[in-house]
Amino acid sequence: MSRLNTHQSYGSVSKSFHWLTALLILTAFPLGYFANSLAHTIQGPEFDGSQATIDRAKLLFSLHKTIGVTVFFTALLRILWAITQEKPRLLHPDRKLEAWAAETAHWVLYCAMVIVPLSGWIHHAATDGFAPIWWPFGQNLPMVPKSELLSEMFASIHYYAMLLLGASILAHVAGALKHHVIDKDSTLLRMLPGERAMPEPPAQTHSVLPFVTAVLVWTMVIGGSTALFVRSHSAAEPAAPVASQTADGSGWAVQSGTLGIEVVQMGSAVSGSFADWSANITFAEPDAPGPAGNVEVTIAIPSLTLGSVTDQAMGADYFDAEAYPSAVFAADIVQIEGTSYEAQGTLTIRDQSVPTTLPFTLEIEGDTATMSGRTEVNRLDFNVGTGTQDEGTLGFGVDITVELTATRAE
Repeated sequence: MSRLNTHQSYGSVSKSFHWLTALLILTAFPLGYFANSLAHTIQGPEFDGSQATIDRAKLLFSLHKTIGVTVFFTALLRILWAITQEKPRLLHPDRKLEAWAAETAHWVLYCAMVIVPLSGWIHHAATDGFAPIWWPFGQNLPMVPKSELLSEMFASIHYYAMLLLGASILAHVAGALKHHVIDKDSTLLRMLPGERAMPEPPAQTHSVLPFVTAVLVWTMVIGGSTALFVRSHSAAEPAAPVASQTADGSGWAVQSGTLGIEVVQMGSAVSGSFADWSANITFAEPDAPGPAGNVEVTIAIPSLTLGSVTDQAMGADYFDAEAYPSAVFAADIVQIEGTSYEAQGTLTIRDQSVPTTLPFTLEIEGDTATMSGRTEVNRLDFNVGTGTQDEGTLGFGVDITVELTATRAE
C-alpha cells in the first residue's frame, strides 16, 4: 500500500493518522465524562471525603488529560501531513449541498482536534490543584498565567467545543454509513486499512466555501461560549466585594486587609481568601515586651474562594459551611521584641477549638499601622478533610496569612 494519497484514495500514513485519532478521541470522551461525574460528587456538600473516590477521580482526569495532549500533537502532525498530500476527489461532486456539508464537517473536525484538547490544556495550566498530565515537561504552558478566571473561561470553551466535536463525529459517521449502505460507493472503503481497486472519481476542484463555513461555525462556538461565561460570571459576581474588616474599641480603624489561606493539593499550592471577616482589636503600644491588648476575629466561612476547589471546601467533610458558618480566633496580643508580636489564643473551626499562635510584625508610623502575620495549622486538628488522609492528595498543613493597614481614630 502506498504511503501517499492519490486522487482515488488515502495512503497508509493518512489512514493511520485517521484511525489513531479516532481511537484516542473515543477513549477520551468516556474518561472525561466519568471523571467529571466524580468531580461533581466530590465537590457536592454531601461528599464524605472518601479517599478511594478522590483517587479514582484523579486517575480518570490524568488519563483524560494525557490522552487529550496526545490528541493535540497527533492532530497537528495529521494536519501537517494532510496539507502536503493530494486530497482524494469526491465521488459525487455534482451533489452540491452534500459535497458542501461533507467537506464542512471535515474542516470542523480538523479544527476540533486542535481546539478541544488545547482549550482543556489551557484550563489545566491556568489553575492549581489538579490531576497532573503524565509527561515529563511540567504542567504549565508558555504565556498562560495562573488565573482562575482564565481557567474557568477555557473550561467553558472546552465544554462547548467538545459538544461540537461530538456532533461532528456523529455526522461524519452517519455520512460514511450513508455512502456505504445507501449509495453503495467506495467512500468508506478508501479509508479502511488495506489496498483495493478504487473507481476513478470525476474531475473536480475543491471549493474554499466549506473551510470558510467551518471557520464561521467555530467563531460562533468560541465566541458564544465565551459570551455565556462572561454573562454567567458577571451575574454571579456581587456588585461590590462583601468584606468587613473593623477594629472596634481600640482607637484604630482598619482601612484595608486580607485574610488568606493556602493548601497543597496533589503537589500544587492552591491559594484563597475570605472576603467577609471582622476584627475587634484592643491595642496599646507597650513600653517594653509584654501584653499589648487582645483581638477577636470572626470569619464568614462561606465567603472563602479557594480556586477550583471552593465548592469542595464548603462540603460536609471539610469546612461544612452549612453547619458551621463561622470561625473565630480569640487571642491576647503580646509584644516579643521591637516590631515582633504574637497573637496567642484559640482558633475555633467547625466544632474544634485549638490553641494557636499567630506571629506577626507591626509597624506604626504616625497614625498608620501596618500588620503582617503568618501561621500554619493542621487541618486534621479541626476535623477538616478527615476522609482525605493521603497528604499527597491534600496536605495536612494550612498556611494562614493576615495583612492589615489601620489608621488611628481621631
